[in-house]
Amino acid sequence: MTQITSHILDTSIGKPAQGVLISLLQQQGDNWLMLGSAETDADGRVSDFAQSGDKSSESSAMSSETLPGGIYKLTFYLSHYYEQTKRKSFYPHVDITFEIEGDGQHYHVPLLLNPFGYSTYRGS
Repeated sequence: MTQITSHILDTSIGKPAQGVLISLLQQQGDNWLMLGSAETDADGRVSDFAQSGDKSSESSAMSSETLPGGIYKLTFYLSHYYEQTKRKSFYPHVDITFEIEGDGQHYHVPLLLNPFGYSTYRGS
């Protein structure tokens, strides 16, 4: 498990959102560095963003090293999910930007989702 994890609950149907691509990015100045991405599993969870197709040393190092303090962003790509479930949505993607301390803490960032709204919080 990495320091940053996430899950999505589709509150409109009361079920996890499976197959949603989520990307993890780190802010560096005015730019964003992609650290990894993964699709949510059957339980709507991503526990390792280093599982993306890119197995670069930077991505694999993310699993074992403490991430530095700073600003990070999770981008949830929702268009495909709503197309698959044959529903319309107001949000093609959701960005959640947050700050971590760099002290090795675990940060769980859930997304509670419905086609016309969403909320988030720091989970455990």
